[in-house]
Amino acid sequence: MAITEASQTSYPLLSTIVLLPAIGALVLQLFKEEDGDNSNIHRNLAIGILLADFLLIIFAFNFLFDKSSSELQLVERISWLPSIGLEWSLGADGLSAPLVVLSGLISLLAALTSWKITNKPKLYFSLFLIQASAQSLVFLSQDFLLFFLAWELELVPVYLLIAIWGGKRRLYAATKFILYTALASLLILISGLALALSGSEFSLNLTELTARSPSGTFALLCYLGFLIGFGVKLPIFPLHTWLPDAHGEANAPVSMLLAGILLKMGGYALLRFNVQMFPETHIKFAPALIVIGIVNIIYGALNAFAQDNVKRRIACSSVSHMGFVLVGIGAINALGLSGAMLQMISHGLIAAAMFFITGSFYERTNTLSIPNMGGLAKVLPITFALFLMSSLASLALPGMSGFISEITIFLGVTSQEGFTSFFRSITILIAAIGLVLTPIYLLSMCRRVFFGPRIPALAIIQEMNVRELSIGLSLLIPTLVIGFWPKIATTLYETSTNALANTLTPQTLVSASQALS
Repeated sequence: MAITEASQTSYPLLSTIVLLPAIGALVLQLFKEEDGDNSNIHRNLAIGILLADFLLIIFAFNFLFDKSSSELQLVERISWLPSIGLEWSLGADGLSAPLVVLSGLISLLAALTSWKITNKPKLYFSLFLIQASAQSLVFLSQDFLLFFLAWELELVPVYLLIAIWGGKRRLYAATKFILYTALASLLILISGLALALSGSEFSLNLTELTARSPSGTFALLCYLGFLIGFGVKLPIFPLHTWLPDAHGEANAPVSMLLAGILLKMGGYALLRFNVQMFPETHIKFAPALIVIGIVNIIYGALNAFAQDNVKRRIACSSVSHMGFVLVGIGAINALGLSGAMLQMISHGLIAAAMFFITGSFYERTNTLSIPNMGGLAKVLPITFALFLMSSLASLALPGMSGFISEITIFLGVTSQEGFTSFFRSITILIAAIGLVLTPIYLLSMCRRVFFGPRIPALAIIQEMNVRELSIGLSLLIPTLVIGFWPKIATTLYETSTNALANTLTPQTLVSASQALS
């Protein structure tokens, strides 16, 4: 991917976006937790820093980012450790820009959701800020080693946030999360270093690594290493089992980060590394990727039926929905890649909303067990309305972002003439089964929680306050806007997905904007 002089900036805006939350975490250490006047200072400072960071992100990608270019923009390159080839190299294109915006929004709203954190607030919000920096750095890094360091850094805050502020089995869930992701990281590191050593000169720069376009057995091994390593984070079956445990024990804000941002790192990395760096191998492996995606869709949906815990059921639905991302990536055309990007954006908003609303009524009921809840619609009508809205978005109701993303992926598969008619038909048919199962397990959960037999002890709980309502609407309104006006999202990444698709297939491809207009 080329870098023009015009794409570089004199002011390190991306570095500011990445480093501001981390610097904020250091500032938080200046305030003592035990001071009465400072009881809320850590929370307020963290929210203020994340708000400023989000505004910087909006400014950067609304006013300085050229949506018509597929080149890297806002590029910053500083030699950091030349002895090992490590650079502080940042840049943004259509693959990273929308996910940085999503990361900034969800990080801010998750911090607002943490309003009532009283146990070690300084440590809690410091970890939150470090996590925000690591997330942005993953999406903006243009040096493999820098990317890998950011990928590893974000594991530590999540582990601690689950292990300290999680539920009864928090240590088990946190340990399982770190073991799965850390072991997967070994494959990522080995594959990346092998690719860096494969040329005539050692290089960690992602643009230079992309230009090498390796093929043959070496490319296949690197591709599989990246696929498994990133697939754990996505997650793909059968590497997904850490996710229901992590969500089941994490508090609502951490679940928002997990579902809204961390899973998207896996999808982004597959596009950045597997698709962009190994186009020939990806074309050969695309049908297998679609099959894996179909397994994710069906298995996640069926597994959701077996869950009596609200958060675990939503977590299993995430496994199902991320299967659509795999199918879109496997479609190897502009429509499929556009659908995969839109599915990541859409699912990030919807899943974060569902976990936020679940956390809201957990604070009031002290239970996540579906059999122990019932009749909540009468005492929590606003909560019910928001949860129903997020469920409808998740089941891909027309007029909401989930419908647009999934129909785009289906169009991508059906328009790919490189697949046989039988393969395309079977793919759509089986994936459609997942679409049928999704409303069954989501709407049955809504019925049992909000319209089941009333539990007398839950008859006097209080409704959402203004802060909570604002958070819920901030997540759900964008799903409606994208559902009715998808170009507001697709224009941010479409040029990059079209350019990426053109490296995969020589024939003229239908652009996503033409299909959606």
